[in-house]
Amino acid sequence: MLALLFGSPALAQSALAGGGVEDVRKHGAKGDGKAIDSPAINRAIRAAAKRGGGVVLVPPGRYLSFSIRLTDNITLALSAGAVIEAADPDVHGRNYDPPENYLEEQLQDFGITHVHNSLIYADGARNIAVVGPGMLHGLGIDREGPGDRWWKRDNWESAKALGISPKEYMLRDPNEAAQVGRANKMIGLMNCRNVQLKDFTILQAGHFGIMAHGCSNMAVDGVVIDTDRDGIDIDCCRDVRVTNCTVNAPKDDAIVLKSSYALGRKVRCEDILIQGCKTSGYLMGSLLDGTYRKSDYGAPDKTGVLGRIKLGTETNGGFRNVRISDCICTNSRGILIGIVDGGVMEDVVVSGITLRDPVNHPLFVHHAARLRAPKGTTIGAIRRVRFEDVQVSGADPRYPCGVEGIADGPVEDVTFRGIDVASPGGGTTAEAARDPEYRRETSLEVSYLRTLPAHGLWARHAKRLTVKDCRFSVDKADARPTVALRHVQGAIIDELASSKPRGEAVTAKDSHGIAIVDVRVLF
Repeated sequence: MLALLFGSPALAQSALAGGGVEDVRKHGAKGDGKAIDSPAINRAIRAAAKRGGGVVLVPPGRYLSFSIRLTDNITLALSAGAVIEAADPDVHGRNYDPPENYLEEQLQDFGITHVHNSLIYADGARNIAVVGPGMLHGLGIDREGPGDRWWKRDNWESAKALGISPKEYMLRDPNEAAQVGRANKMIGLMNCRNVQLKDFTILQAGHFGIMAHGCSNMAVDGVVIDTDRDGIDIDCCRDVRVTNCTVNAPKDDAIVLKSSYALGRKVRCEDILIQGCKTSGYLMGSLLDGTYRKSDYGAPDKTGVLGRIKLGTETNGGFRNVRISDCICTNSRGILIGIVDGGVMEDVVVSGITLRDPVNHPLFVHHAARLRAPKGTTIGAIRRVRFEDVQVSGADPRYPCGVEGIADGPVEDVTFRGIDVASPGGGTTAEAARDPEYRRETSLEVSYLRTLPAHGLWARHAKRLTVKDCRFSVDKADARPTVALRHVQGAIIDELASSKPRGEAVTAKDSHGIAIVDVRVLF
């Protein structure tokens, strides 16, 4: 591993001999799974930092740890056989670094807001890395925490108006105070630049495996995460590449982009690439042991496991220039993207995706007006979203692909091209006649729509929709149309492959400017 870091075995050996590598054992780490080793690991980091930076080597062993603090120019290298285990505060004491990011309004959950309460964290650091084939094991990391606290909540008060600091105000809440000394994420990064996370494994990651706020030039490559809450969260970041990662997360999102208010202001998440990744929602641990056991998690909406790729739910700053490509998603929810907190989403491309056995809508764009945001925030916008070259098998017939906007904020310029969805079909005439519930003020999840009156694609409150060269096949007859449009202003449907003839394949109500060019009947 050091040879890879330094470029050759000779340079690696020279670095070891010349003190260019800080071995954590030489700073007192035991690696026996009993002693608390984070003080020794942090001593090794400080020693490397005194020289201007370097590699901190974690040899094989099990290192029981509280917070590990990365600083400028530090690479934490996890050897094969090295496991850093998150200490359990109920057993070893509440010794994690305290939460740090107390705000006048907490417009996102506690878990998203802070990073110092992590197993490994960096705040404002440059040129940092965690690399190597070792493991981070989150046995002592919490997976739950307090929720948001903002002006629309009945119990919210302004700390400023009370004449106290936001920290004093928040710590009056016993639930917030109980979090001090505990941790809820494996890696937390805030305002960091030039970050590399590569080739390690995370098991049982607590609330978040990797949480990055306001970071730039960040690469996450070859990381494997097997957990039951969020895997990788990229929030308010710019120039981030998430490549060749495998994330199993049955009870939450696998890879998710956010644009929250954790930085105390609106910040766009932009120039993001997610490529060559695999996501799933199998039972936690069954990815790493190779059994791929199904999880019985139903989620509060009773839809099933998550384990998906998502843009949202926190969307204050919006998204721009995002590409999701060449990914495989199995036994998970479909790809969900949207805006609910007033940001703007534009120029998003999802391509080359294989989804097998999605438990809900394979592809969905949603705009709503939850507006968990500062007073005076207005609705956002979604425009220029493209889905292309997507293969879906084992789709749930209740949940077609979809676009759902709002009357005063229709979704604009969405394209579905080269989409192939296979489902069992079997929709009834009653389902074809359904008028799905309309919710303007809602979160990103769309399970409230229930069974939709189309088996291929549903669109409501959209403008300039394009459906080109798409195939929606069913195993048995389905009474619903293939495409159902409601309140759509302009659409082109061309080269649509459907089990229904042209006159029955597409329905449009309260819509205008709908061009149905070519419909091909599947036999």
